[in-house]
Amino acid sequence: MPPQQSILIIGLGYLGEPLAKHLHDTGHQIIGLTKTPAHAALLDAANNYPALPCDLTNRWELAHLATKINAPDQIVLCASSGRGGADAYRTVFLEATQHLHQFFPNSPILFTSSTSVYPQTDGSVVTEESPAEPDRETSCILRQTEDLILSKNGTVARLAGIYGPERSVHLKKFLEGTATIEEDDTHPTRYLNQIHRDDIVSALTLLLDTPEAGGQIYNVTDDTPLTQRACYEFLAEHLETPLPPVAPADTTRKRAWTHKKIANTKLHALGWSPRYPSFKDAVQNDPALLPSIQSKN
Repeated sequence: MPPQQSILIIGLGYLGEPLAKHLHDTGHQIIGLTKTPAHAALLDAANNYPALPCDLTNRWELAHLATKINAPDQIVLCASSGRGGADAYRTVFLEATQHLHQFFPNSPILFTSSTSVYPQTDGSVVTEESPAEPDRETSCILRQTEDLILSKNGTVARLAGIYGPERSVHLKKFLEGTATIEEDDTHPTRYLNQIHRDDIVSALTLLLDTPEAGGQIYNVTDDTPLTQRACYEFLAEHLETPLPPVAPADTTRKRAWTHKKIANTKLHALGWSPRYPSFKDAVQNDPALLPSIQSKN
């Protein structure tokens, strides 16, 4: 078992809360941060680790926090931008990282970034060595944050599209009847790169427990990129529901239009393997993915 560490987890949301619970259950000393006092009190009462309120965008609150807790061995920055734009990204990610380095200078940061930093549209295989030169301002801010964290021997985990218990964008659209297969003469059906939340938790745990991961980038995605068409064809067959209609490609989507296959070979080399190698495996084997599936079968 890896040595016990003190870990500060910033952002106790859809990913951060189960990560904190798992790390606590495996013997690490956890302190969690969330933005509002009410949420902190709720989590503090429900878990066996302290949850403290702290507004990540407020430099003075972080300065005060540094006087209340010991410097952690590592920090996990998995806060959400709250679906905000460039200003939110800049304060929650880039400026917050600058402040964390100031107040906890010896605590390396594990940052949950995004595979949206890869702009490839040619269907190619993308590794950590592939160009990551996005044209969206939000993704550019993620890259700036990544570079800052790597410069201090932190670790960057580029997450593919997250799904998990009661959350899946593609499954939700399919069941609501709003899904479309986006393809036209100039845009073939694009690849979807996805990762189950529980597999992110296991990947981040491994990165935290692996000292040589510091200063490096890891793609966190499942083993089987699916085209959007293949994804919806599978759901149509599995749920015995008609296939969604074809529609023109939405090139204005928030995460940008991309068409690429994200490789996770580097993460596998550390000894990681996903519980759900593909989205299909999760739909078939995770009863918590979307309970309404059970009622339709």
